[in-house]
Amino acid sequence: MKSYKNIILSIDKKGIAKIILAEPSTYNALSFKTILSLLEIFKKLNLDNKVKVIIIEGQGKGFCAGHDLKEIRGLKGKSEYQRLFNKCSELMLNIVNHKKPVIAKIHGAAFAAGCQLVASCDLAYSDTKAIFATPGVNIGLFCSTPMVALSRKVNRKRSMEMLLTGEPITAKYAKEIGLINDFFISSKLDKEVTKIANLISSKSNLVLAIGKEAFYKQLEQPMKQAYTYASKIMTENMMKKDAIEGINSFIEKRSPVWKNK
Repeated sequence: MKSYKNIILSIDKKGIAKIILAEPSTYNALSFKTILSLLEIFKKLNLDNKVKVIIIEGQGKGFCAGHDLKEIRGLKGKSEYQRLFNKCSELMLNIVNHKKPVIAKIHGAAFAAGCQLVASCDLAYSDTKAIFATPGVNIGLFCSTPMVALSRKVNRKRSMEMLLTGEPITAKYAKEIGLINDFFISSKLDKEVTKIANLISSKSNLVLAIGKEAFYKQLEQPMKQAYTYASKIMTENMMKKDAIEGINSFIEKRSPVWKNK
């Protein structure tokens, strides 16, 4: 397996891939090189049939502080800014469009593009002391790209409050507004996230991919169109061998044996 600077990648026997942002000196900032590495990793995991689910977390004091502001300050002109923000947006879209479910495991701060990363993941769990913010407005750089992910997970008033004030919110409040699924004391976070990942990894890879893609597509459609689309997807799903196996195993009171077909 290829090694990456400032990122640790591992895959266990159950098909749970773990991505650790490992640059605590910058609070795991999303530098341009880190974004490129993450894109490469996610693309490889998408093609790996052994991988069932992905967990992303940060090393050190917190999850991710967002973009590397020192790097941004050193960029030269509009084209370099555009390149950075385009690549970051590509990363977030890659996570949403990924075949495998992606879980964010958060401790400490998830700010700006770090908060965007949390919102882009399918599921998110944090420790009780985690804080979340889109503080770009405080430094004269509105969090426009984080806004895209945030506003699709959190309602408009709450999103605007975060974006306009730049103030951090607690894990409790983040759960209340739908930014994260749940929070746990630090000593239990890893155990609880692993439990969720194990549950997901026990399902059919094929069915997970079908369901995840359908979920995000139908959200963008009017209700009548969404039902037509979902009926088509469910019919196609029913034609798969794993659907037949799943129904048979339920009726026969046994564990299913997935073929991912």
